[in-house]
Amino acid sequence: MALSDFTNNVKPNIARAPVTKAVFPVAGLGTRFLPATKAQPKEMLPVVDKPLIQYAIEEAYSAGIRHMIFVTGRNKRSIEDHFDTAYELEAELETNNKLALLRLVQDIKPDDMDCSYVRQPRSLGLGHAVLCAERMVGNEPFAVLLADDLMINKPSADQVGGTQLSVLAQMVKLYEHLGTSILAVQEVPMEMVSRYGIVAGEVAEDRLSRVNKIIEKPKPENAPSNLAVAGRYILTPEIFNQIRRQTTGVQGEIQLTDGIANLLKTQHVHAYQYYGKRYDCGSKEGFLEATVELALQHPEVGATFRKFLQDMKF
Repeated sequence: MALSDFTNNVKPNIARAPVTKAVFPVAGLGTRFLPATKAQPKEMLPVVDKPLIQYAIEEAYSAGIRHMIFVTGRNKRSIEDHFDTAYELEAELETNNKLALLRLVQDIKPDDMDCSYVRQPRSLGLGHAVLCAERMVGNEPFAVLLADDLMINKPSADQVGGTQLSVLAQMVKLYEHLGTSILAVQEVPMEMVSRYGIVAGEVAEDRLSRVNKIIEKPKPENAPSNLAVAGRYILTPEIFNQIRRQTTGVQGEIQLTDGIANLLKTQHVHAYQYYGKRYDCGSKEGFLEATVELALQHPEVGATFRKFLQDMKF
């Protein structure tokens, strides 16, 4: 069943608060990419010609979200600068009549998009990073996007009204009908479950399950399934109370997974197997895969890059 088939058969609750805010936890140190991340955020590493964080922002914007909340740390100033106005650069481009490049730079932050920044003073885990955004989110549902997970639609992705939906847009559309927290999930090999939060639940529809268990990084023999949480969430504001009450979990951190596990005691949570492809750009292999595949699709360099790869001698 396609996403459009499912949502067309479910009557939305018109009184439900819309998802208008997205949280981007970007305070991590990026140790897996040292020395490249010694002086620059991992979220600013470029895949072809855009940094990872911009892909995530564009995905949120395509889902109708206009308030972007960055949970930052030390040495993350370049993220803020990237979404700020660069007066000198824009003036130089305009003077030299490089109008296409000028529009490219100005479109990084559309006029109707707001950016807010809050510091995570210590690296205490994803749950703690989300909790740092509580005052800015308020009592509203919100999205969480991990820029490490680059989500790209496949050509076969769900289409509604002729428009291909981003992964987060698919989830926002589901939220409008379900009104529950929603986790993006994908199947992974059992030998890899220890890298992820793993969910199990009751199948509600094709690609959709009601979660009854979630465990952070279990050993394969303890995993309830091979459905792994990817880096996209829609959460109800009750998650903040659950995170605040919990103790430290795996690796001595305050895990978002544990907060969601506590939320299950009082609210329904759904897992959604999204349409699209995820690149784990927190790993070198995933980052290289994303770079090659997106370069091949790029309208400017795709054809010549493809020929270069075909002509390579291995």
